[in-house]
Amino acid sequence: MPAALIVFSLTYVLMIVLPKYRAFVALLAAAVFVVSGMLPPESILPSIDWNVLLMIAGTMGIMALFIESKMPSMLADLIIDRMPDVRWTVVALSLFSAIVSAFVDNVATVLMIAPVAITIAKKLRISPVPSIIAISIASNLEGAATLVGDTTSILLSGAAGMDFIDFFWMQGRPGMFWVVQLGLVAATLVVLYFFRRSTEPVEIDETTRIEDYFPTFLLGGTIGALILASFFPEKPDITNGLICVGFLVIGILYETIRQKSLSVLIRTVREVDYFTLLLLGSLFVVIGGIRQAGVIDAIAALFVQLGGGSPFVTYSILLWASVLFSAFIDNIPYVATMLPVVASIAAHMGTEPHVLYFGLLAGATLGGNLTPIGASANIASIGILRKHGYPVGNGAFMKLSVPYTLAAVTTGYIAIWLLWGIGA
Repeated sequence: MPAALIVFSLTYVLMIVLPKYRAFVALLAAAVFVVSGMLPPESILPSIDWNVLLMIAGTMGIMALFIESKMPSMLADLIIDRMPDVRWTVVALSLFSAIVSAFVDNVATVLMIAPVAITIAKKLRISPVPSIIAISIASNLEGAATLVGDTTSILLSGAAGMDFIDFFWMQGRPGMFWVVQLGLVAATLVVLYFFRRSTEPVEIDETTRIEDYFPTFLLGGTIGALILASFFPEKPDITNGLICVGFLVIGILYETIRQKSLSVLIRTVREVDYFTLLLLGSLFVVIGGIRQAGVIDAIAALFVQLGGGSPFVTYSILLWASVLFSAFIDNIPYVATMLPVVASIAAHMGTEPHVLYFGLLAGATLGGNLTPIGASANIASIGILRKHGYPVGNGAFMKLSVPYTLAAVTTGYIAIWLLWGIGA
């Protein structure tokens, strides 16, 4: 155990210090576990959650086709056209960003909607900084709402055996989707108050036109198939992954035939984030190594000890610690590491694990909004602003992000316990 813990701790430190190389750090750590004998070679493939990797790869490609169709831009234009002033436009754009992000990658959502906010700001000769920040943090918030909303949700579904429909309704109780919506309502009130003096009128000159609706049907078909698969408990473990990849293949074939060119295949393949896939695949191996060495059970026992055996105290520590950690480190490796820990905590305490799973997801996903570096979407939004001549400091970002995050997390914290914790 000491050797495994040292390698694991060093891996995390290097991933934090060298964020651009964290996938290669994880790959090297995985190799160390295997070469040293801490993880037998025959355990490598079983340690990797192939369903999760296939789902991520498939949804990334489908989202690339969906974005290229310009459907999200057209929907944003239609929303803006119906808003009376800047205040309600920002609120509408943040809500739209949240809704889209429940099904589309957070960074992609920001890249789609941020240009609209910048155009509005230029027309009105105002700073786009607050509105871009609102769009970014709203997209992060809603990523925990559905199975395909964020990589962390996909990771949770793999660990907890959850299907698409379980995020809406599970075991006779409302799922994470409704918890996130309550958090969104509370956070949106913060946005509304923050922009209460921005009453300048706004209008849009021309609405984006759509020439190809197939990617929209493709996305709807993927979601529909995932929902349908939820009703078949006895199915192969990689069913959801095969669904996502299957619809991606259909989309690529259709667009290749329509455009009579292989360029769409090349563009879509390039849009898949292989860095994240390598990171997760390597981390699955690392986690398999520390689990075999007993590190997972040791960390779980520590949480149980800190919680004094109380499910509520343990849940509270887990959620708020996740908020704090995710404000400074990438939530994907953090969640990937903590999911088996949560399962072990529940086993140690003899409790139903879902309240802890949901607490981890809420804390890790929403906590990334606290700081500019806590989520990839935040980093992307700051990059967009810098490119347009608007450098953003930590103070300017956190002026909105801190109250927004605290409102959303506190609401989710209460809702999760009331729905899933009582009687745990």
